[in-house]
Amino acid sequence: MELEERSKYGEPRKYDPTFKGPIQNRGCTDIVCCILFILAILAYIAVGILAWSQGDPRKVIYPTDSRGQFCGQAGTPLEKKPLLFYFNIMKCASPMVLLEFQCPTTQMCVEKCPEKFMTLVKAYSNKNDFDYYKNFCKDGVTNTMGIAEILRSGLCPSMLFPSKPFTRRCFPALGQKGGVITVGNSSHFEDGSGKMRDAKDLVDGVKNATVVIEARQAVMKIFEDYTQSWYWILLGLVIAMLTSLLFIVLLRFLAGIMVWVMIAMVIVVIGYGIFHCYMEYAALKGEAGANVTLQQLGFQTDLSVYLQIRQTWLAFMIILAIVEVIIILLLIFLRKRILIAVALIKEASRAVGHVMCSLFYPLFTFLLLAMVIAYWAVTAVFLSTSNEPIYKIFNETECEHSRETCEPANFTTSPMKARCPDSECLFAFYGGETVYHKYLIGLQFYNVFLFFWCANFVTALGQMTLAGAFASYYWAFVKPDDMPAFPVFSALGRSLRYHTGTLAFGSLILSIVQIIRVLLEYLDHKLKGAQNKFAKFLLCCLKCCFWCLEKFIKFLNRNAYIMVAIYGKNFCTSARDAFFLLMRNMIRVAVLDKVTDFLLFLGKLLIVGLVGIFAFFFFSGRVKAFENTAPHLHYYWVPILTVVVGSYLIAHGFFSVYSMCVDTLFLCFLEDLERNDGSAERPYLMPESLRKILNKKNKTQQAQ
Repeated sequence: MELEERSKYGEPRKYDPTFKGPIQNRGCTDIVCCILFILAILAYIAVGILAWSQGDPRKVIYPTDSRGQFCGQAGTPLEKKPLLFYFNIMKCASPMVLLEFQCPTTQMCVEKCPEKFMTLVKAYSNKNDFDYYKNFCKDGVTNTMGIAEILRSGLCPSMLFPSKPFTRRCFPALGQKGGVITVGNSSHFEDGSGKMRDAKDLVDGVKNATVVIEARQAVMKIFEDYTQSWYWILLGLVIAMLTSLLFIVLLRFLAGIMVWVMIAMVIVVIGYGIFHCYMEYAALKGEAGANVTLQQLGFQTDLSVYLQIRQTWLAFMIILAIVEVIIILLLIFLRKRILIAVALIKEASRAVGHVMCSLFYPLFTFLLLAMVIAYWAVTAVFLSTSNEPIYKIFNETECEHSRETCEPANFTTSPMKARCPDSECLFAFYGGETVYHKYLIGLQFYNVFLFFWCANFVTALGQMTLAGAFASYYWAFVKPDDMPAFPVFSALGRSLRYHTGTLAFGSLILSIVQIIRVLLEYLDHKLKGAQNKFAKFLLCCLKCCFWCLEKFIKFLNRNAYIMVAIYGKNFCTSARDAFFLLMRNMIRVAVLDKVTDFLLFLGKLLIVGLVGIFAFFFFSGRVKAFENTAPHLHYYWVPILTVVVGSYLIAHGFFSVYSMCVDTLFLCFLEDLERNDGSAERPYLMPESLRKILNKKNKTQQAQ
């Protein structure tokens, strides 16, 4: 039966006396994919150049007036007019604002926001007041023009009221006095037509006018928090890097002790998290508003609000308790297997010790990934801002041409203006009807797809490079004499020279699955309001299946790259050989490889937990010793979250070297068992610690 299983997954490796590790004499693999990848990169560069020539990021940075001009842009006549002023903010209460993201009123760039109440009728009778009023009127208004003519032509607003700048826009200076809404210390104002209005009538207009920029307010606060705390964040990340490096060094010399200390500390750290959540939960008992549920609270831009309700801490406590129980149960059931995993980690520590420069290779990977992300982000911004300004007709009364597109240059003499005398041609949004604009969504899709492909290629290059370096360590009969002088550089050179096509092939398959997952997420977002339960169920099943497929492809690619690094064959052959080798040793895969991954994950979790707890107590001001040192922030969770995520990435970078080393040594170890039998002619190359655990001995040792 065992022989049938072995033949089902291919024949075991046979002894080859000439095999001394990664093969040096090899040829180029998957050349077609290499050519395709180069052409795709050239096309990606062309898309970037096209986007940069057509796009204009100023559309995101500066507010735009009714003529499509940017307020406050340097080198233009509006350079000294950075603020956007609305002629009639109450028109922003129209439901159309939420559909078109544009208020149906004239908007112009001004130097300062209005500071006092004033109507056109009253200002017209006083020269000084009228000169001030003209700062908020279009060009061409003169003292000889009558009030009716000015209003009919839409040159000036009918009234001004005290306003304050907010995100470069002038909004009414709304306040509250004795429970009554006021604007400029007054609860009423004259609307310019002789009618007195309540200040609360402005609230709906302000709400809708800010609907598009509410998120920007939160972003600005977050940005301010970063400017106040960036050096402390850097310090936290440096601590995470030093802690990770310390762990790696200690693993080199004290692998067994460190693994058990790591396990114990992870349990203690998570246990402390459960205790802290319980104390916060108990402290909020009886506090006003603390019993509000998360569903009742809804989404809040100020996330610190969530920390004031008991249900948040209860949820944290339950999640941490579940994680704690899962970890303890896994440790109980895998206690015998951990000894084998520790031996494998010890050997990985020796390998890393002989290839120390491998610890710094993640910096090179991070640099390449940063370049890929930066290129994708910049191209995405330029593509999204490469539309042309679209102008539409806005009117006060009923008009058959309402919301139709128009040209502001000749609108005053157009038939549409003649049919609707009170209508205006105002800037609405950015769009376009050209061939370029029609295929803009396709270019955005290509930008996202190439981002996935390039990012996966960079990751694959790192995996193959480290695999080649550590494979040369394992198969060296005398270490380090039989190893290359610079194993990492040698492996990197082989990967780029011979296997660029293989790297492109593997990363292309993974990118296709990832882009399908993105499309499924997009469809899920679009169908959230749908009532078809079958469609929702089908979509959920597809998302689950493609998630599993992505994980499997990542696992298969990783092992395929190891085989490519050793034997220099193409992707499909290497993937098949790796898969069959793992299937022939399924029990060992479950025992050794996955347990080792779990232990390394605990190491990352410990570093993140230690640095995260330190960051929490520092930035939240919970410790009196840090009260005067910690910066004053809008959201103290911003630097904490940044430090936690950054610490995980740093720890993952260091431990990924260990993980790749373990996976490479594991595959080499399986091949060693198949190639050799422990005789004097075919001795095992695995370390003595592993041979003892597996009861494998070289015959020279047995003779002794």
